[in-house]
Amino acid sequence: MTCPVDLELIIAVQNGLPLVSRPYAQIAQQLQLSETHVIQRLQELKQQGLIKRLGVVVNHRQLGYQANAMVVFNIPDTEVTQIGRKISQFDFINLCYRRPRHENVWPFNLFCMIHGKTRETVLQQLEQLIDECKLEAYAHNILFSQRCFKQRGAVYK
Repeated sequence: MTCPVDLELIIAVQNGLPLVSRPYAQIAQQLQLSETHVIQRLQELKQQGLIKRLGVVVNHRQLGYQANAMVVFNIPDTEVTQIGRKISQFDFINLCYRRPRHENVWPFNLFCMIHGKTRETVLQQLEQLIDECKLEAYAHNILFSQRCFKQRGAVYK
């Protein structure tokens, strides 16, 4: 069950938290609530599934990470969960998730993202990943980004 202030709260956080030492206190002041109430409502909205997650969107290109690659693998369905868990443990893996294959069009079912400062670095990291996870036998492809799109969550205002 939502309360009347929930939409206002979602709108207040949808573009990111204020860059201050106590962002929830600043939002609370804007909405004439207590900081504790803001934190509790956000936790409840997350528990209810109305907010999927609160996270940081990092502009990796501004940090010097120019070589960004989606690596896709064709992993047997019986092994994909276990291998996905192994892959996600590497520090240089930013995302790792499973997607359905599209037979005769797209055979890959496991996706992971590597952000690197150079293509060479990304290729070395991929080689390390394949070696340490014993992925040599599985078909894969590496798709380097050609351009950067704006990354953000949904907007409700």
